[in-house]
Amino acid sequence: MKIIDIHTHIYPDAIARKATDSIRDFYQLDGGGMDGSVEMLRQRGEMAGIDQYVVLPVSNSPKRVRHINEFLLAESEKYDDFIGFGTLHADMEGLMEETEWILQNGLHGIKMHPDSQRFNIDDERLFPVYELLQDKIPVMLHMGDLRYNFSHPVRLKRVLQLFPRLKVIAAHFGGYSMYHTARELLWDTDCVFDVSSSLMFMEQGVAEKYINSYGAERMAYGTDYPLWDPVKEVERFLQLDLTDDQFDQICHKTAERILEL
Repeated sequence: MKIIDIHTHIYPDAIARKATDSIRDFYQLDGGGMDGSVEMLRQRGEMAGIDQYVVLPVSNSPKRVRHINEFLLAESEKYDDFIGFGTLHADMEGLMEETEWILQNGLHGIKMHPDSQRFNIDDERLFPVYELLQDKIPVMLHMGDLRYNFSHPVRLKRVLQLFPRLKVIAAHFGGYSMYHTARELLWDTDCVFDVSSSLMFMEQGVAEKYINSYGAERMAYGTDYPLWDPVKEVERFLQLDLTDDQFDQICHKTAERILEL
């Protein structure tokens, strides 16, 4: 079965371990064996049977957005199995110019992490970006951390109402720690959800309940490497009580559709 991992993060070797440790600290997670490097992603991904990786950046510093985007572009051009996204920051200068740069250079989407970047999904400074991106590349958003309000699903609901042709991937079942709230608010929208950083926190049967509720065509597979080991995450996912058609849809068909692969 073909697998596209729609949610991975990579870092330059010189800072990969430090960046990974910082992310784990942000989520108050114990240390893991993944180091955030390209080499480890491809090594563990191959062992897991993953065929392609959507590699995602996030810049908590507005001034480093272009540097990080250039790194992701270079890595996605270097490896045929990488599908590169760019990032933006609401506080940066030249927000629209950077959006145009991402589109012109062939990156496949834009990833933002409102909680760590500390701006709201429905920050009106982003509205021109959302307007420009309608019918173009998708936006992936970290979603729903109870500790903050930046990424609350109600904010995404507003954006989707204002920009109905914006393609959105709502990470973590639409709510990292509030997927029940996400279901109430986002079930009648057109956004896609990924399963990353979720399955290990859900009680038995909950993931299947939400997948059946949304429909497998709105779900995409993701590991959230380097927070989690791709080998263990694929094993965890394949233990769900789903049909072969549902596995096939989630593992690659949804990603192929929204990314226009």
